Amino acid sequence: MTAAAKGYTVAVRALCEFTAKQGDLDLRFTPSPTALEGIAGHAVVASRRGEHYRAEVGLAGDYGLLHVRGRADGYDTDQNLIEEVKTFRGRFDSIPDNHRHLHWAQLRIYGHLMCEQLDIEAVNLALVYFDIGNQHETVLRETRTRAELKAIFDDHCGRFIAWAEQEMRHREGRNAALTNMRFPHADFRPGQRQLAEAVFRANAAKRCLLAQAPTGIGKTLGTMFPALKAAPKENIDKLLFLAAKTPGRRLALDAAATLKAGATMPLRVLELTARDKACEHPDKACHGESCPLARGFYDRLPAARAACLDAPLLDRDALRTVGLEHDVCPYYLGSEMARWSDLIVGDYNYWFDGGAMLYALALERGWRVSVLADEAHNLVSRARGMYSASLARGSLRAARAVAPAGVQKPLEKLGRAWLDAGKSAPLPYQVLEAIPQKLLDSLQNATSAITEHLAEHMAGSALDPALQEFYFDALQFLRLAESFGEHSMFDLTRADQRDTVLAIRNLVPAPFLKPRFELAHSTTLFSATLSPWHYFADLLGMPEHTAWIDVDSPFVASQLKVEVARGISTRYQHRKASLAPIADLMAQQYAQHPGNYLAFFSSFDYLEQAADMLARRHPEIPAWHQSRRMSELERTAFLDRFTSESRGIGFAVLGGAFGEGIDLPGARLIGAFVATLGLPQVNPVNEQLRERLQAMFGAGYDYAYLYPGLQKVVQAAGRVIRTEQDQGTVWLIDDRFARPEVLELLPRWWHVHTTN
Repeated sequence: MTAAAKGYTVAVRALCEFTAKQGDLDLRFTPSPTALEGIAGHAVVASRRGEHYRAEVGLAGDYGLLHVRGRADGYDTDQNLIEEVKTFRGRFDSIPDNHRHLHWAQLRIYGHLMCEQLDIEAVNLALVYFDIGNQHETVLRETRTRAELKAIFDDHCGRFIAWAEQEMRHREGRNAALTNMRFPHADFRPGQRQLAEAVFRANAAKRCLLAQAPTGIGKTLGTMFPALKAAPKENIDKLLFLAAKTPGRRLALDAAATLKAGATMPLRVLELTARDKACEHPDKACHGESCPLARGFYDRLPAARAACLDAPLLDRDALRTVGLEHDVCPYYLGSEMARWSDLIVGDYNYWFDGGAMLYALALERGWRVSVLADEAHNLVSRARGMYSASLARGSLRAARAVAPAGVQKPLEKLGRAWLDAGKSAPLPYQVLEAIPQKLLDSLQNATSAITEHLAEHMAGSALDPALQEFYFDALQFLRLAESFGEHSMFDLTRADQRDTVLAIRNLVPAPFLKPRFELAHSTTLFSATLSPWHYFADLLGMPEHTAWIDVDSPFVASQLKVEVARGISTRYQHRKASLAPIADLMAQQYAQHPGNYLAFFSSFDYLEQAADMLARRHPEIPAWHQSRRMSELERTAFLDRFTSESRGIGFAVLGGAFGEGIDLPGARLIGAFVATLGLPQVNPVNEQLRERLQAMFGAGYDYAYLYPGLQKVVQAAGRVIRTEQDQGTVWLIDDRFARPEVLELLPRWWHVHTTN
């Protein structure tokens, strides 16, 4: 949906979703077929038609200022018949009436547009429901006159046009305000202007940008301000600010509030929150017979949607307030408001995941989107997780133990296919060249049986948790198997004869992420650690014309004393011998400059041994340490120990909750000890990753071990200097830090000294 200069363009589907959705929110019939299955289903239907059948027929028409456009799935000239094809799984009679109501609305709009385009007085319409499982078509038909269809079209447009006019006025006011917007502070921080100019240029040139910028310069505001400033001229519909963690989202919302306050602009800001955190009734299923906030959701949605427009900022709390006031689900209210917001703040998965909601909407509705991804050094590992899947034999046994009768046999056959796959992999860990087709067929049959069971027992209770967990894992595995290639590997891990784990592991996310970069008007990935740039460009699939900037640091070498303790080795085989020297080094530094320090180690075991050694040799030094599986309250308590008046050493795991994203300025933190290069563990999986990356990029060790490790080190050290007034010390404890290839990867503004 876009606002054009002289009108408002809306897709047929978007129009009907606004005007024709009614009744309950009902998610009992998902997951639907995958995108590839849907495409294949449409192709099968088209292949069954006659020679004069046209697929994907573009249609358009006008109603006042509205320009309505879309693509009908098919038109048979011999029968004067328009088809709308819907793929599904399970029983046809399980499709809710309000879903069919929406489908008929879309088809009838296409019918009107076809009558006008061909200047005909009537047309035949067919809703074709294609069952992916058995390839069977259920066809519903009707014939409508041109006059009837025009009345239907006019009714839908008439109910939407007031909203469209409001949206056009909002867009004009928003663009005027953004055009006149000034930076909300008296001046940019050092380095912040350089970053902002690069982001603005990237949006103006429709390019992607990799921006390495030091911690503490105000990256959030320094990227958001120029991207919004570019929006009017570049006709950008949405700005997406994506963060790896909750604190990043909070900073983005604060920056947006600052901009809105400074310009009193009509900017709609929305925070998207994970479903499990936004759900009001986690014990209930998402349909009207179970959850009161799903019952009549679409009937009450218009009033809730209108109320949202009056909120100054739609964060999680504001969505909850509006949702509960109107008795609608806050989570799905947020999904609806994504269609009507200008700046959307959320997690990476909303754009980069395989089922990403915002990506799907942008693709469907033709949005022009600018994307900002904060702390983007996390994106490689996060994306690998998005496009990986695993199945544990123990989970299959648990699912079989509670499966209903109709599902038992397919699960038993899957178990036999699983055993056959394991016979070809006798080693404790083994990579297989391909996923056995027999395994995939059995897995497909098992998931189809569970889907059919769900459809047949839609009014009953939900699946047993063990069966549901296996079902969703299996569906993800099948989705990734459809696109299996050199970017991923298939392996089997054997704990014993009974327990094996099958995994599709993504190694290079580029093939999956490349379409995301291509669709966006501009994408800016920014972080304090985004070098070397080719590592991210290769693994993420960045376009060839991607720009790169290394923002000058506002900090100077005299602020941070960086020492390499080259006489200590933290390699696994030397860790026991390293404990006493590390404890003494910490004590020496603490005695010279008492204050608050963070000490980072490669594992909890190493951390605990080092903390015990410090306590034995230097009991006078206050110390506290991160523990396994800390709660949010415990993490807060850990950080609260760092005050301007306190003294001591906090022990933490490198790459964990305290290695990035925390802010301890001034005397709250005056130094850090990093007793590890942060290199990923050498194990069979990482060795396979190294070999594959060596074959693809010629830099296996660097891509698999060195670069990811050093990124964590620099992030951790970046906790020390947060402002231009801060002073501190960082100790890099390991002889390998003195190697030239390692020193080259450290920030340019550091002056590193080595100590024996």
